[in-house]
Amino acid sequence: MLALSMTFLGACAQQKSPEQLSPSQFKTLAQKEKGVVVDVRTPEEFAAGHLQAALLSDFRGGQFAKDFAGWDKDKTYYLYCASGNRSGQAAKLMLDAGFTKVYNVGAFNQLKEGGLPVEDKK
Repeated sequence: MLALSMTFLGACAQQKSPEQLSPSQFKTLAQKEKGVVVDVRTPEEFAAGHLQAALLSDFRGGQFAKDFAGWDKDKTYYLYCASGNRSGQAAKLMLDAGFTKVYNVGAFNQLKEGGLPVEDKK
């Protein structure tokens, strides 16, 4: 019985979910803990506007799966997309692969409305 309980607890510990940050939480944390900002939207979405200094890594198109395999697992990563769904899925993949500092910072429009610096299509 004890062995079964320990196995269950171990399995639960491995079920790590990415931490979701609000725009204000992201701003505060990013000032303290520099990291890589990753936009997991499509190239077309990225071209229409994105956070300054964001790296594009298309989740839907498969580029993200190729890219993150070569990233430094010791760095901090802040992921966003159009709604927070793709970035949440991408963050979960990274956590499952052994990354430890991965945050889902949600939707681009919310980040933009939250006052984060953006590069908009002119």
